Parts: sequence; C-alpha cells; structure tokens
Amino acid sequence: MPNTNPNPSERINPSRPFFNRNLIAVAHDACMAAASFVASAYLRLGDDQWHIAQQYLPMGTLVFTLTCVCVFICMRLYRGLWRYASIQDMLSITRAVSLSVLLFAIIMFAINRLEGMPRSVLFINWLVLLFLLAGPRFIYRAIKDRTLSWSASQASRIPVLLIGAGHEAEYFIRNTMHDKSVAPFFVVGIVDDDPAQKGRTIYRIPIYGGTDILDIIVRKLERKGIRPQKIILTDNAIAGPRVRNLLEKTDSLGIPLARLPSMGDLRHSFGEQVEVRPIAVEDLLGRPQNVLDRESMQKFVEGRKVLVTGAGGTIGGELVRQIASYKPSELVLLELSEFNLYQIEREIRGAHPELPLHTVLSDVRDARHIDVVFRKFKPDLVFHAAAIKHVPMAEHNIEEAILTNVFGTRHVAEACEKHSAAGMVMISTDKAVNPTNVMGATKRLAESYCQALGDIRHKKTSKTKYITVRFGNVLGSTGSVVPLFSEQLCKGGPITVTHPDMTRYFMTVREAVELVLQAATLGATLEDRQECIFVLDMGQPVRILDLALQMIRLAGLKPYDDIKIIYTGLRPGEKLYEELFHFSE
Repeated sequence: MPNTNPNPSERINPSRPFFNRNLIAVAHDACMAAASFVASAYLRLGDDQWHIAQQYLPMGTLVFTLTCVCVFICMRLYRGLWRYASIQDMLSITRAVSLSVLLFAIIMFAINRLEGMPRSVLFINWLVLLFLLAGPRFIYRAIKDRTLSWSASQASRIPVLLIGAGHEAEYFIRNTMHDKSVAPFFVVGIVDDDPAQKGRTIYRIPIYGGTDILDIIVRKLERKGIRPQKIILTDNAIAGPRVRNLLEKTDSLGIPLARLPSMGDLRHSFGEQVEVRPIAVEDLLGRPQNVLDRESMQKFVEGRKVLVTGAGGTIGGELVRQIASYKPSELVLLELSEFNLYQIEREIRGAHPELPLHTVLSDVRDARHIDVVFRKFKPDLVFHAAAIKHVPMAEHNIEEAILTNVFGTRHVAEACEKHSAAGMVMISTDKAVNPTNVMGATKRLAESYCQALGDIRHKKTSKTKYITVRFGNVLGSTGSVVPLFSEQLCKGGPITVTHPDMTRYFMTVREAVELVLQAATLGATLEDRQECIFVLDMGQPVRILDLALQMIRLAGLKPYDDIKIIYTGLRPGEKLYEELFHFSE
C-alpha cells in the first residue's frame, strides 16, 4: 500500500520522546492524585482520628486516582508543554481538578453514600491536588527560564539598560529570560521618565528613574558590577530631539544606543534571535514620521492605469513599489537608465507577478516618444518623478537641467491634457521657493507651467488635474548628504560640511512617497480647482552639522577626535536655509 503521509517523519512512533513525555506526565499526575487524597484525609483527621480513614482510604484512593486520570486525558491536559506553563494551563488544571472531585463524589456516593468520609476532605483534596499539579509545572518552567539561577545564567550574556517601561520592555525582558541562545542579553535596569514608575519593578528588574539622571544610574550599576554594555530604547514614542539628546548622553558615557523593533516585529520574531538595531538616521528627525491615509490611497489607485516617470530613481522606485501594492489595473514604468529600469522591473515582477507591468526606456525630453507612450497606454494617473535634482550638477549643466526639468515636465503635462489623464502629480522641491540655483529655478518654472495648465480660467474642457508636491531633502536618496557622509565615514573621514549654520528640512523616503499618493487623493476631491500645491509638514529644519555629528556617533566614533569635520563653504547657488512657501502663496 502506498504511503499517504506526505511527511514520513511525522508518522506516529511509540518511541518518540513526545510520547514518552506524555506517559511520564500521566504517571506524575496519577501519583499526585493518589498522594493528594491521602494527604487531604490526614490533614482533616490527624493522628488521633487516622483510624477512621482506614474504612474508606484504600477504595477511595483507587477510585479518585482512576477518575483523575480519565478526566485529565479526556480534557486533553497533556497537550500543553510544561516548558511554557501559563495562566491558561492553570485554568485548565483548575477545571480538570474540579470535575474530578465532583465525579469522585458522585461515584463514591453511589457506592457507599460517602460513609465514614468527612465531606470537608473533598474541599481539602481540591486545594491539595491543585497545588501538586500546578507547582511542579511552574517550577519546571522557572528552571528552564533560568529564573531560579539568575547569576549563573547571565555569565555569558550582554548586560543592557532599557529606556521605557512599557509593553515592549516587558515583552523584551520575558523573551530574554527564556534562553540565552535566543536572546543574548540580560536586563540590569530600566529607565523611565514617568515619576510614578520610579521604584517599581518588572520581573524583579528595578525602574531607577528618568533619563535626566542616566549618568547617575549607569554609575550606580557600575558600582554593583553590572555596568550596561548597551542601552536599548524600548519606547518607540521617543523620537527626534529626545533621541538626539539620548545619543549625546550615551556617547559621553561610552555606551552604544540601540532601538528595539516595533511591538509587531518583536512578537513576530519571538522564539528567534532578538534583533536590536542601532539608532537609524530616521530616528533623529526633529519630529515623528507622518503616517497618512493609506486606505484612501488604495481606493484612489486601485483599478486604474498608472504611469510613473523616473521609475528607477529613489523616489520613483518607492512610488512604483507602493503603487504596485495598491492593485492598479496596469502599471507603466518610464525610465531613461536601462540598468535602473531593469532593477525595478525585476523587483516588481517578483513581488507582484499578477500585475500587468510595462517598461518603457525613454527620455521625457523626447516629446514625440512621450506622445507615443501616452497614446499606447492611455494612463489615468501620471506621477512625474523624472528630474535632474543634484544642485551642483545642475549648476554645471544648465542646458541639460532646463531640458529635463522644464521641457520634460512640459511634454508630460501636455501629453496628460491631450490624452485626458485624470491627474498628473509633479514632484518638486523646497528649492523652488525663491530659487537661488539652477535646479530650484527650473523646478519653479515647471511648477508654474503646471499651475498655468491647471488654471480653471483656461480649463473649460480638460479633465486633467495638475498637482504639485514639494519635498524637503529625502534621507538616503541619491545625491543627498546621508550617503555622502556614510561614504566619508567608511573612508575614515574627514566629513565635509559646507557651513556650520546650514539647515535643511528632512523627510524619509516613505513619507515622501506617501505624500505624493495622499496629494493625488486629496487633489481629486477639490472640485473647484484644477491646480494644487501640497507641502508636507516637516517640523523644524535640521542643521547639517548636527546630522554629521550624529552619524559619527552612530558609527561609534568621536567627532573631531576620530573623524574630522571640514567646512568647505557654500557652493554656487546654495542657501543657508530653505523655505517652504513663496510669499504670494
């Protein structure tokens, strides 16, 4: 007969350890049931009246033991692992013991009407058996979790100090108590800014006080011989300036700062290696990251034909990834770089094989080809991300910047109107406000052209809405300071900063792309206007020098000592600070 089990290793085998463990557990509980009955009788009668128990003890012990074994097996008490005994297991034991005592009383009443047995023996037996069944299970778990051998189990682990006494901290501590091979840390203390938490404990780990006395707490732990080797930020609500302050404090103490994953990621990784990631540059924003209305974005994109220009760039690529997840009917990727187009196409086809995907190798400066693309695919939504955006590059290649940023935008915008696209979103920059460089000026011209096309006074028949989205600096995008600083750090420095007082608005790639999609969604609801400009609230601008200092500290190095900082002076067309709005807007 052929083997119908797809996995032979899962066939029932009486010699399997699991089967043996179940037999041991049943034998243990049977012994505990017999012992509890005898013990409860003795507790009730004592030495003086022990002779009374002889008339019911032998039969009662046998009947009670058999009753318990049958009930425990029928109630599947042996499905739970002692290694993970929990409150739910305690409730299951309570129900099983209660039913066993009740059935025993009914059986014995039917046999001899409980003759000679004090009724209080049943209640005492219930309590004793609960203790004898639950106690060994929780002691076994405590031994496995090493909570009964604290000092010995921590010898090879990394001592850490947590900041934040919330759910994440509790979950992290519980995880680290299970197995040092799973979580190579042990927590020596907790810091929390809530005064009400001071002096309390989580799993016997003390909460010392707030971050304002972090240095005092570290010295106190050092005197105890448990100086933390890492400080872990478990409170995910802490961001921006508070993270920067913490980074400076931990840097002065010579202890690296790390962040715990979000609660969802931590739960997902439970039972595996606990990943504690370093503080990322995104954590140093002067504000929490914005989360926009993704549900409305999906409703707006779903079932529509979408075209993305500059689809292989940092912004264009992330746009493509998010749009693909919102289930458009078709997605067209237009890109000038063959390699970038190949990379993003391979990624999207792998992630969304069911999505109709088209790739077009083209230049937005070629008006004829752009018209052919629109005539062929007839997109409903167009996201225009193709641009020359590097300020010094545009300064040295003025004609190319004008051809791409101005005329390229014009070709896409006119194709949208000609072929009745529902909307066009043009990605602009804060450098377009009162521009002092070629890149900003070309983007300002592109904005003005799209606004002119969308002016309601000239739009009697066109269905296209023109939406402009202004970005600040996108962290990690090509040409931005973060990759430059990272490269300079890898080479051992120096880090070059143009001016100590230069500031910029920063946003993450995710924020930038969600802003584009949210702008398109909101723009579609504005019936009285055909042109709109959207700007993300990016909080306070960040000093470039501060960003450089923080990146040096994140690398575990000391600014000016390990890594030099050189001021190179403002480049042609650069401003000390950027603006988000023109005075007339």
